[in-house]
Amino acid sequence: MFALADFLIYCFVCAYTPGANNILSMTYASKLGFRRSFRFNLGITAGFLVVMSVCVIFSSTLYTLLPKVKILLQIAGGVYMIYLAWQIWKSSGNLAASENRESTFLSGILLQFINPKIYIYAITAMSLYILPVYQSPQALVIFTLVLTMIGASGSYVWGLFGMIFCKFFEKHAKVVNGVMALLLVYCAISLFF
Repeated sequence: MFALADFLIYCFVCAYTPGANNILSMTYASKLGFRRSFRFNLGITAGFLVVMSVCVIFSSTLYTLLPKVKILLQIAGGVYMIYLAWQIWKSSGNLAASENRESTFLSGILLQFINPKIYIYAITAMSLYILPVYQSPQALVIFTLVLTMIGASGSYVWGLFGMIFCKFFEKHAKVVNGVMALLLVYCAISLFF
């Protein structure tokens, strides 16, 4: 049975916690305005789709060829979620980014290929939530699009709120980090039940 709630919690926590996409999107929007930084977010979405597609193919191939890898992927995914929860919990919430690169479509795409958070997000979601239940090519295409939309949506939201979200997050960092960390711990534990 597909654990929809757990899947969505995992996806939204990964998409909306600080990462390269979100922080750069927020930084560009606060410096250039949302409209002028929008092309960077479009690049993130395009790159996200490419990376998601590759990760879905990799995960489904591995899952099909090595069915015994499931428990290893569950353990690795659970450990990663606990690690991510710990990192979120202990982070200070200081989001000051001093990057001053250009906000272009191409820079948004290229960022996806060097952003490890996306690879881990995709492979963990596929191996722990999707592949145990859905394996048809049509379902994998749909989940690729769903993972892309949820994952890339974080950068749009962070960009849209720009400095407002940054100030809110810095002001309430411990509470936000605590809630995100607890949700990840919940997801990690629910993998085995």
